[in-house]
Amino acid sequence: MADGHIDPDRQAWDVFKSLPRDRPIQMLNLIRLKPKAEYPADHPDHGRDLSGLDAYRAYGRTTAALFKRLGGRQVWAGQPQVMVTGPRSEAWDLAFIAEYPNADAFMAMVRDPEYREFVKHRTAAVADSRLLRLAPLTPGEGFGE
Repeated sequence: MADGHIDPDRQAWDVFKSLPRDRPIQMLNLIRLKPKAEYPADHPDHGRDLSGLDAYRAYGRTTAALFKRLGGRQVWAGQPQVMVTGPRSEAWDLAFIAEYPNADAFMAMVRDPEYREFVKHRTAAVADSRLLRLAPLTPGEGFGE
């Protein structure tokens, strides 16, 4: 497998910032975890023999208060089971949608100094991921409406 996608690249971040910032956004998260967390040597959890899931849960616990304070909420979570359409290499361990009151709230989170410490758990945990910004829509009666 090629190197995983862990953080946004500069071009994607620039596009994110160019989109409307004054309305709610949702972020689809697809996460593939490492079997064992890989913390840097200077991190307190280095050498603790934690699983990727353990480290990702630490990320969730440590960021929860900040996420909530900025108006974020998890609106959907599901356990991936089988890739019905698409490459089998795109199998995921976790899938969820986080909602923010606006793009500025998301940007405030990722720029927060505490978050920059907390995200080290995510980096230690994640082998590959996808993060897709969504504009919430009111569903119609048929698919794609």
